[in-house]
Amino acid sequence: MTMSLAQPLIAEGRAKRSRSEGETSGRVGPNAAIQLLRVLPLAAEPETVLRILVTAGVLDWAIHPPTDMVEERSVAALHRATRKILHLEEGLAVLAEAGGLTGDYILANRIPGWARAALKALPARISSRLLAKAITAHAWTFVGSGRFACCFANGLTFEIWSNPFCVGERSDSPICAWHAAVFQRLYQALASPRARVVETHCSARGDACCRFAVNGIRK
Repeated sequence: MTMSLAQPLIAEGRAKRSRSEGETSGRVGPNAAIQLLRVLPLAAEPETVLRILVTAGVLDWAIHPPTDMVEERSVAALHRATRKILHLEEGLAVLAEAGGLTGDYILANRIPGWARAALKALPARISSRLLAKAITAHAWTFVGSGRFACCFANGLTFEIWSNPFCVGERSDSPICAWHAAVFQRLYQALASPRARVVETHCSARGDACCRFAVNGIRK
């Protein structure tokens, strides 16, 4: 799906949770799996990659990666197995790399050239808001059955409630490196190269939602 900056704008100063196709279908875009499948063989030995795929129950993706919207539980299982088998720190680094590649794919294939040029030409504070609204309009592609919220009240933040990518997991630290990396790649390319996205809250840590702060954007 191509992102459009003409999507309905959400109200500033408060969060609005999106409930859309993904929530009904429990499916997410295939790049949440495709880009991870690209990175894993570069980060781990073939035996380890095989173990990850078998553990996640997606061994068939080694030959036939998904090409359309995919069941969120399968993607979540792949992300979970990556974190577990590679151990958390290395697994998060691999997921972050896959998230960056997903951002690259979106930039190259899902945002029209005129929109990319327009965002880059605008002041960062404006392009940041427009990009946030476009992301919100297409949140169902990366939150599936979860709910997405965007808030401008105290700096820009994104929230994912009932995030299917980490449901049922427990961790002392945030684990949604893939989402954070996707957001960061988009913001660095279209709003400001200084942009940094940090996950400050995570449902795996016991927080109410997974929250991502977008920093480095000039007011």
